Amino acid sequence: MTTATAPETRSESKPQTPLQRQFVNFMFFSVDRAFRSLPADEKANAKRELAEIVRRYQGPMIVLPYSTLGLKAGIDFMLWRIGFDIDPFQKMIADINRSILGRYLEIPQSLLAMTKHSQYVDEHVHEGQEGRRLRIVPGKKPFLFVYPFVKTRDWYLLPMSERQRIMAEHIAIGHKYPRVKINTTYSFGLDDQDFVVAFESDTADEFLDLVQELRETESSKFTVRDTPMYTCRRTSIEEILDSIG
Repeated sequence: MTTATAPETRSESKPQTPLQRQFVNFMFFSVDRAFRSLPADEKANAKRELAEIVRRYQGPMIVLPYSTLGLKAGIDFMLWRIGFDIDPFQKMIADINRSILGRYLEIPQSLLAMTKHSQYVDEHVHEGQEGRRLRIVPGKKPFLFVYPFVKTRDWYLLPMSERQRIMAEHIAIGHKYPRVKINTTYSFGLDDQDFVVAFESDTADEFLDLVQELRETESSKFTVRDTPMYTCRRTSIEEILDSIG
């Protein structure tokens, strides 16, 4: 006697659409000293024009201005830009280049990355599920600490279980500083670094202590480069423009 088998059943649920990743850019600007010698009305017009460009692109992307004046040699301010489409990133800079102030601006550093799920956060989840989210949600903390990060090629040759073990210690130390929010983005193939790391914090001392403690972890010996480091202060574009002369 044969036994009838149940026919295969197909799930009626529709496949989920993958969440779209974001492009993330940290663009640093320096202002030529010659700008300070311009007539007051020309400087005022230049500042208004640039502030308007920044406001105009707040729709297609998130644009957050930070001052680095006096905190990093040769750099006056930074724009943290976050969006789903790469075109507005380029169009915005083209508009800045065509502006009055654009004639006096240099870009000493620009770091490009994208959001991506982390491989190492199955058991360790930061504030806002950092590492699992594909969307950057900036807070309103006054400090932002930004740097490119490159690991050794030997790191990527380690078994995944070994990397997970090493990163567990690294992540556990981060949890000791819950008020320091980390935003990790990925640059593989997009820029010169592997990652761009941006920490939001209410104070500088907490971040300093966190980084010092991370230096003592096993994972630190697999670091090729984590400089230059940038200390940035959240402010308005109008305040930034007033500070440059």
